Amino acid sequence: MDEEAITIRLTRDQAFVLSDWLYQVMFRSDDLDGIVRDRAVWSPIHAISGTLDKTLSEIFAPDYGPRLEAAKERLRADVYGGADVYGETDEPAPPDEGD
Repeated sequence: MDEEAITIRLTRDQAFVLSDWLYQVMFRSDDLDGIVRDRAVWSPIHAISGTLDKTLSEIFAPDYGPRLEAAKERLRADVYGGADVYGETDEPAPPDEGD
């Protein structure tokens, strides 16, 4: 088995938003059980989550919420050009292409 480490590069905003999402699905709900049925996948998820927790000082900031929202807004603007996107409005999401 190849145990060579892999490096994943994220911007600070990407890391912050991913860290929050992982925390939400891993510790504040049981969503991860429904998303990830194969327990082998949990190993890399925990490794990523732990690395983010050790790296990000933002997760301990008293203004965590506003910082997180600002990071999300910057990422949305980068990806969608600042336009409203599904999941961020009251509009229903479009059906999956396979539907």
